[in-house]
Amino acid sequence: MPSLKDLRNRIASVKATQKITKAMQMVAAAKLRRAQLAAEAARPYAERMDKVLANLAASIGTGGEAPPLLSGGGGDHHLLVVCTAERGLCGAFNSSIARLARDTAISLMGQGKTVKILCVGKKGHDVLRRQFGRQIIETIDLRAVRSLSFADADAIGRKIVALHEANEFDVCTIFYSRFQSVIAQIPTAQQIIPLALPVAAKDAPSAASYEYEPDEEEILASLLPRNISIQVLRALLENAASEQGARMSAMDNASRNAGEMIKKQTMKYNRSRQAMITKELIEIISGAEAL
Repeated sequence: MPSLKDLRNRIASVKATQKITKAMQMVAAAKLRRAQLAAEAARPYAERMDKVLANLAASIGTGGEAPPLLSGGGGDHHLLVVCTAERGLCGAFNSSIARLARDTAISLMGQGKTVKILCVGKKGHDVLRRQFGRQIIETIDLRAVRSLSFADADAIGRKIVALHEANEFDVCTIFYSRFQSVIAQIPTAQQIIPLALPVAAKDAPSAASYEYEPDEEEILASLLPRNISIQVLRALLENAASEQGARMSAMDNASRNAGEMIKKQTMKYNRSRQAMITKELIEIISGAEAL
């Protein structure tokens, strides 16, 4: 049975941990609002860019030649871009994204496909390297980046485009967590190469007729690489908001668990102290009666 001093030390240690978790919860709550606004602001632009590219691609005639980023290859070589956080203590945020990427990789490899993995974030690499160490071609470290910008996403987007131009892969899928609320972040897999055209853009006729100058092929050749960077930026911003929301929720749960542990240890301390006092009183009374 632990002594009273051990119980006091344990209670003090849990109280110190609770102060840390509360402070981390407050910091995450302060960062969450700004990250949420940035993620929500990026969604309309990214979605509109997809629609514009889909309309351009649908307007290309049968005689036109689709750009490589739009047509893709045979689909036997896949690149999985796994975006996770650089730090932990955010619940199942990192593991849920890595799990989705792992299941996708296993499914593709089971079909005889060649899989390569590009990790954006240290935590995703830590989870996937145990099973897919040979498939990981590079890990991009963003710990030095304090505020995400288009330049950071553009560097990753250019790297992806360069790998595609070198015929390293045919299909590219990016994995991230879409922010929904503080308690809900949805792991998402989005194909960015070749561009996944909506059914309406493929089959339905355009509501309006446009004349393009320069032609559609030249516009697509310019916009498609930029769209890759935009989709990467969207994924990074969604991840930033989801990470803070998950950390806020995880630290709140940790603070509550610490409070319950403090109550249990305090009760055990009081019972042990009371038992010692009762024992000492019995010894004093027994000694007095013996005299």
